[in-house]
Amino acid sequence: MTTIDPTPRTYPFNTPDRLRLDPFYAELRRQEPVSRVRLPYGEDAWLATRYSDVKTVFADPRFSRAAAVGRDEPRARPTAQQTGILTMDPPEHTRLRKLVAKAFTARRVEQLRPRAQRIADDLVRGMHRKGPPLDLVEEFALPLPITVICELLGVPYSDREDFRVWSDAFLSTSKLSAQQVEDYITQMRGYMTGLIEQRRAQPAEDLLSALIQARDEQDKLSETELVDLAVGLLVAGHETTATQIPNFVYVLLTHPSELEWLRNNPDRVPDAVEELMRFVPLGVNAAFPRYALEDVELGGVLIRAGEPVLASLASANRDESVFDDPEGLDLARESNSHIGFGHGPHHCLGAQLARMELQVALGTLLREFPGLRLGGDEQDVVWKSGMLVRGPQYLPLAWD
Repeated sequence: MTTIDPTPRTYPFNTPDRLRLDPFYAELRRQEPVSRVRLPYGEDAWLATRYSDVKTVFADPRFSRAAAVGRDEPRARPTAQQTGILTMDPPEHTRLRKLVAKAFTARRVEQLRPRAQRIADDLVRGMHRKGPPLDLVEEFALPLPITVICELLGVPYSDREDFRVWSDAFLSTSKLSAQQVEDYITQMRGYMTGLIEQRRAQPAEDLLSALIQARDEQDKLSETELVDLAVGLLVAGHETTATQIPNFVYVLLTHPSELEWLRNNPDRVPDAVEELMRFVPLGVNAAFPRYALEDVELGGVLIRAGEPVLASLASANRDESVFDDPEGLDLARESNSHIGFGHGPHHCLGAQLARMELQVALGTLLREFPGLRLGGDEQDVVWKSGMLVRGPQYLPLAWD
């Protein structure tokens, strides 16, 4: 067994610095891959930083997400996520996941690609009409995934301003007060409950109607599970993709040689998306701890039954034992087994949808704006703060 420093380190290690991953992760991977950390809230935890250990925490059934319910789980925010599919283990997790998985298969997502492309084309036409400089976030990055998930789920796009505000409650660390978080979650759940009642009265060809049918006719989920699942799909279905689009564009604009390569090789956009998923540390810190159900040796350390473990996806994606030149951006990377979408039972349900939207977004922007550049200095980019994810809140763009 490895001897470690028993004193928990303060975590996250520092405040987000644009899209810079704290170099201390690399030091931990080399010297103390499983270490003790203390977050702003909850009990102390173990932090796994190596690729192999992170995959173990996410996939090994000896580590439980459901065991966090009722515990003071380590977290960066005052409130804990205590309900919904993210707090379940198989077989309950599997039961709910199966209800929606068919809507997010590679085949089904490819059927959505032409519609996503039309949405993107409409958005860039609007950008051309307005002219530079303009904000990529408001003009393109947000409306693209919001429109797609609204149409897929069956949520009125006209209500987007409301649920955009409420969605912050699920990702806020300090941006919102504890009371605001509670109020926004209540409002989001109330909104979705009302929409479910509308769909019960007037079913449509959408995912929400299918879930209601599974609830009412097949008795495959409870009413609370139905509301939680619908809310989770709406929030997750737009928030992270809407953040990654400007993240990816910012990275490309600040790596001009890689941007030029991609412009000359537009057929490699799918590879570029995978590399950007590996390279961009979306999460400010590791979240959603798993609890050991029995004593487990991990990375040379004994994790006792009942102890929580956090696993850093961002650190795993920079593991020197897995990736050549992991700190560098290489859009032509041949082998890319990143875990940017997670791993194991909780692997991102919408990964294929996100991939497609990101491919459409990058391909369209590169094609339509060959002279794309920042619409000002880097200091003009406004970054999110007090959130679980990092990315531009405002990204000014210009073009030739």
